[in-house]
Formats: sequence, structure tokens, C-alpha cells
Amino acid sequence: MRLLLDTHAFLWWVFADSKLSRRARTAIEDEVENQVFVSAASAWEIATKYRIGKLPDAAVVAGNLARTVAEEGFNELSVSVRHAERAGSLVGHHQDPFDRMLIAQAILDDFALVSNERAFDVYGVKRLW
Repeated sequence: MRLLLDTHAFLWWVFADSKLSRRARTAIEDEVENQVFVSAASAWEIATKYRIGKLPDAAVVAGNLARTVAEEGFNELSVSVRHAERAGSLVGHHQDPFDRMLIAQAILDDFALVSNERAFDVYGVKRLW
């Protein structure tokens, strides 16, 4: 299965935070059955939130996210024009641009989105938590 990590799931994985569900952790660990991806949108979100002080503990990750993704054995997922178009056209009340991009990528590229955000379910994404 192809897994796309929500930003919080990625950070919880990197920092071995117990907030990451056992099911999510097991799926991420299963390198035989699953490929794990981290979106450029998550890099943008982490860098932005670190810069404005909302993620003060993320300095090591924010400083070189590509290295962290590679060290974890994950794959980078670029943002395409197609992704941006879908994210911008999603209907509904969910306004977070980072989340909207992850939803669009999961829908268009057939990912299971690893996230605890139940609000994503209204968009028909496959969500693993």
C-alpha cells in the first residue's frame, strides 16, 4: 500500500511520539507491504510553523527535511499543478491549505492518508489511523 503521512504523523514518527497510533506505526514500519511518502506540502508546513514559533521542537527536522525523509527511508512527494488544482477546488469548510493539498494528493495518487483527522473522511480519502 502507498502511505502518505499527514504532517503530524510524520513528526510523531520522527520523534517517536506515543500520539502516533499503533496501527499507523505498524503500517509505517512494514517496508515490505508499504511505501511511505512525505509531501512537499508537509515540508512547507513544518518550515512555516517552525519559523512562526508553532513548532519550536521541530528545529532538527525543519533545518533539513529532505535529509530526515531520506534517513527514515521515506519517499518525497512533489506538489504538481494537478494537485494544486484539485486542492483549490475541494468543496467544504476545511480551509487549512496544507491539509487540502494532502487530501488532493491522496485522492489523485491513490494513497492511504495516515492521519488522525476525521474531518478528511468527508472528502472520500482512504485514511489509516
